[in-house]
Amino acid sequence: MRFSALEILKQGLTGNKGWTPHWRDPAPKSDYDVIIIGGGGHGLSTAYYLAKNHGITNVAVLEKGYIGSGNVGRNTTIVRANYGLPGNSEFYSHSLKLWEGLEPDLNYNVMHSQRGIINLFHSDGQRDAFVRRGNAMRNQGDDAELLSRDDLRKMVPYLNFDNARFPVRGGLMQRRGGTARHDAVVWGYARGADQRGVDIIQNCEVTGIDIENGVVKGVQTTRGAIRAKKVGIVVAGRSSQVAAMAGMRLPIESHILQAFVTEGIKPAIDHVISFGMGHFYISQSDKGGLVFGGDLDFYASYAQRGNLPMAEHVMEAGMALMPAIGKAKVLRSWGGIMDMTPDGSPIIDKTHIDGLFLDAGWCYGGFKAVPGSGYSFAHLMATGNHHEPAARFRLDRFKTGVGLMDEEGTGSQHNLH
Repeated sequence: MRFSALEILKQGLTGNKGWTPHWRDPAPKSDYDVIIIGGGGHGLSTAYYLAKNHGITNVAVLEKGYIGSGNVGRNTTIVRANYGLPGNSEFYSHSLKLWEGLEPDLNYNVMHSQRGIINLFHSDGQRDAFVRRGNAMRNQGDDAELLSRDDLRKMVPYLNFDNARFPVRGGLMQRRGGTARHDAVVWGYARGADQRGVDIIQNCEVTGIDIENGVVKGVQTTRGAIRAKKVGIVVAGRSSQVAAMAGMRLPIESHILQAFVTEGIKPAIDHVISFGMGHFYISQSDKGGLVFGGDLDFYASYAQRGNLPMAEHVMEAGMALMPAIGKAKVLRSWGGIMDMTPDGSPIIDKTHIDGLFLDAGWCYGGFKAVPGSGYSFAHLMATGNHHEPAARFRLDRFKTGVGLMDEEGTGSQHNLH
């Protein structure tokens, strides 16, 4: 079924009894050309582009829970391409272009809203850093606009401009940045992949990876053994655990990143705003809730929940930047398991095992990378060659030290990225 205004009208007039499921619920077959481990945004987009761009449709996406139960449903939904380093800059620029055409491509409303993202700066040093970043973004072909303090007073008058410790000096804005609806993104990709013949198998946990003489042969699951010529690991914060099934030790630590949402209020925040001195970012959802987050919980964990000290830290930063939000009631919080690399940049690469591929290490950049990651990973799995925008996301850079992309300049500690 294709979605359209006419179809909505037709269903509304007939009691909404004609809607069909978004995707099938097939039993796993014994053999596939490709198995994707992980049914999140990256895994489903990989399956979609394998089918759409490369004609590879004998594909299974294996998800241990339900579609959308992982990080793709546990984030702050920000979409942007304001990276400065070669390698990251090209990739996120490519991903943003895919976002801009995603709804007609999927025939699905992912609620992509290019409301603009503003990164605030609070010192002369930060201003210089954002000027360099803005120039890098423009050289890449993306938009970037330096805003003065007076510009910001007109656009976002509710900020605490005269905070004695962190006065707002200006900001860097990308007007093409914004947000999307995380659930809708994963549902849209699942529906699109299913329509092209991909089997999406939920409640199917991978318990082992079968390897013979250095060649992958398939996987063991809670629903039986499944053979495959190629296997892709796309499991975000569980990357180290799944890779260990193949005898691999990844340069990844898993940390929790909390997010929060308030009760619905009248429209107040028209943009995504990032606080340069408190690692706090906030936007307002279409339902009126203020959606915000901050730093990682600085200890390794696989739990999908956070701790109270970090919740307090995030609230403190929010109040320092925007005191008015103190009147809003927080409804709920959640945590995503972030796969943090030593340089804060991702991995899309082959492994030393023939037929086994890895897409991991997305740190804070996972949601905004969903289209670009799937597109590039599908290209690698289908052709054996790296897709040019993701060509620097090599696994061996952590062994050799060549080609590291420390976007924030914070060194080699995973939790600082």
